[in-house]
Amino acid sequence: MGKQQVKITDRRTRIDWAHFIKEMLEERYPDAEKVVLVMDNLNTHNPASLYTAFPPEEARKLAERLEIHYTPKHGSWLNIAEIELSVLKRQCLAGRIPCIKKMRSEVAAWNSDRNNRQTNVDWQFKTDDARIKLKRLYPKL
Repeated sequence: MGKQQVKITDRRTRIDWAHFIKEMLEERYPDAEKVVLVMDNLNTHNPASLYTAFPPEEARKLAERLEIHYTPKHGSWLNIAEIELSVLKRQCLAGRIPCIKKMRSEVAAWNSDRNNRQTNVDWQFKTDDARIKLKRLYPKL
């Protein structure tokens, strides 16, 4: 079962993302040979950002520990990610939060609780359904 990790930053730059990845690899998964990431296609979310933020040797070591799967624009992983963001919004961010420090605290508590409960999405769109609904995307056998 995968876990989500949420971090509130002031911006969404390549440098911010690179530091998030480094922190995740070194603090949360220091012993993992590979960490599988499922994430969106935002232009800052790619290994090139590591090379922008760190010296080449360090960036390469970090990049080699990642296995990145980008969510397709129309696909179940994207929908699952969107569901999780919707839950975050409803359960944690529904009201006004006066400052970023408070937001970070609230989101960290929500994230920890969500992972501790091992909540997941009961995705019911099966392969057979996809082959019917998305038949233009599947090769003819």
